[in-house]
Amino acid sequence: MQTGQRNFTALPVINISRLYSDSLAQRQTVADALGQAARDVGFFYIVGHGIDPKLVTGLREASRTLFAQQMEWKMRYYIGESWGHKGYVPEGEETYSKGRPDHKEAFDIGFEAPADHPLVLAGTPLIGNNKWPDLPGFKAAVAAYYAAVFALGRQLFRGFALSLGQPEDFFEAMVTCPPSKLRLIHYPVDTEAVDAPGIGAHTDYECFTLLLADQPGLEVMNDQGVWVDAPPYSEAGEEAFVINIGDMLEVMTAGAFPATSHRVRKVQHERYSFPLFFACDYHTRIRPLSQFARDAATTSYSELSIGDHMYSQAQQTYSYLKRKVEAGEIALPAGALKPNSFGHLKSQAAA
Repeated sequence: MQTGQRNFTALPVINISRLYSDSLAQRQTVADALGQAARDVGFFYIVGHGIDPKLVTGLREASRTLFAQQMEWKMRYYIGESWGHKGYVPEGEETYSKGRPDHKEAFDIGFEAPADHPLVLAGTPLIGNNKWPDLPGFKAAVAAYYAAVFALGRQLFRGFALSLGQPEDFFEAMVTCPPSKLRLIHYPVDTEAVDAPGIGAHTDYECFTLLLADQPGLEVMNDQGVWVDAPPYSEAGEEAFVINIGDMLEVMTAGAFPATSHRVRKVQHERYSFPLFFACDYHTRIRPLSQFARDAATTSYSELSIGDHMYSQAQQTYSYLKRKVEAGEIALPAGALKPNSFGHLKSQAAA
């Protein structure tokens, strides 16, 4: 990989254990590595994260039990009948590109907000309680994993702040009740699968994503338009997380941290994938940070509401929300961008 360019052929690996050090200098060293990977690739592995493997095992067991249920049972928790855009997502519900539905099913879990939370009382989209399925041990296992990986996301955000020359707590006040979603995704066995996308090329809407997957299939686009494999990776017996930059950090850095385009290739093996999309609070408004204000690229990044951006993208991706928009039941937020308005896919969105 050439420094300063995005013509990469593999994802870098960063040991973040020193991000928990009492030494600011050691934390800064890790932060600098995070910043370089974010600039040069937008995707990277992290090890030394400290997530208990038992939490991962519990999550996988809960997911297998959930997706093994009959479709009629799973549809009791259909996301289209939820308040806060959480629950079961059947195959074909989402379309990311060229009108082709995704070959997967999912269950979406979000940051818990009680019914009396001000954002819930105000009817804020994407915010609210989860629609927990009635399965023994499911809520305990999934909630424990969510809490641990969300805490890891907070630590990474502190590292990103340092990498951008900001105080470590720069983003803290922006993350109090965010629409940060954990997705339990199941790709069924497909014995006739060919080397083609299972999820269309896209960027993630949020600040960054923490992903754990058990099979190959993820592909990342470099600046030459070449798809680079990003298979599961382990080091010293520890499963690595894949981290990728999303739309919001691209805005805050005026493109210095690119929201790198990616997709999932169709594979013949059953696959489980667990991305946690780390976001700031719904009403957080973002713009390029001051150090990027003199950059010519800044002018192409308008101020955005994080929540409005996330909700508008969902409205253009999920079938049940598309139907509501078409029926006039809900409307796209003002200034909503087309899907794929960031990263390498900007030209596609503009077409």
